[in-house]
Amino acid sequence: MENAEKKSLKITACHVRMGIIEGVFNAKSGHPGGSLSAADLFTYLYFKEMNIDPKAPKAPGRDRFVLSKGHTCPGLYSTLALRGYFPQEELKSLRHIGAMLQGHPDMKGTPGVDMSTGSLGQGISAACGMALAGKLDGKDYRVYSLLGDGEIEEGQVWEAAMFAGHHKLDNLCLIVDNNGLQIDGPVEEVGGVGPIDKKFEAFGFDVQTIDGHDFDAIEAAFQHAKTVKGKPSVIIAKTVKGKGVSFMENQVGWHGAAPNAEQYETAMADLKKILAEVEAE
Repeated sequence: MENAEKKSLKITACHVRMGIIEGVFNAKSGHPGGSLSAADLFTYLYFKEMNIDPKAPKAPGRDRFVLSKGHTCPGLYSTLALRGYFPQEELKSLRHIGAMLQGHPDMKGTPGVDMSTGSLGQGISAACGMALAGKLDGKDYRVYSLLGDGEIEEGQVWEAAMFAGHHKLDNLCLIVDNNGLQIDGPVEEVGGVGPIDKKFEAFGFDVQTIDGHDFDAIEAAFQHAKTVKGKPSVIIAKTVKGKGVSFMENQVGWHGAAPNAEQYETAMADLKKILAEVEAE
């Protein structure tokens, strides 16, 4: 990846993170930790990887994205706003009664949302259905779905994985945000999901494990996934929960909590410092 492009993506990811903090702070509730860990993945998908057009959010030939870990929608919303699907001012009304941006993605009310999600484990099944539909209809769009590592404790995830492998859905690319923490504590202590790579391999997936904050690694993984034929792909992205905000990083308590006014100022200062460093590169 060219340095200028990488710098642009890093800057965008900083703004995505700022939007996450803005939304959750104004809502006084929400899920910042897993939104922040996935911010670089959201950024790459929407600003480089996917064939999409904010002016035509329902275009039949567009690539599809399903946020299977729907509670991290502050990250998706911030990305969609920056990409031009709706004004960034909407982020301040997150979770408010009657607002466009609710606590989980709503495909009927939010431009750019391809599937309503919330119950963990179900989004991947919808993504598999979309991918199979594309195959049956002879379409060339791709389907992407982001899962949490805590989420893959759900049995439905593995039923969907079996389905994807059986139908050879090579137009499907899953991403696991492997930040190591879920609402009740470390993933390996709560559910013992490892080894994640071997499990997906057993279901017939092409598997890659990367640093989910390294744009060169992210690009290489998605480029490789597009060359895979006859099997679905999964990218296991090693990330830091709460990435970019000093007091949130690797802290399980920030899975689902909103910052107060003082914490909001600290978080925004942290992100502005990172932004300034990136802009100075």
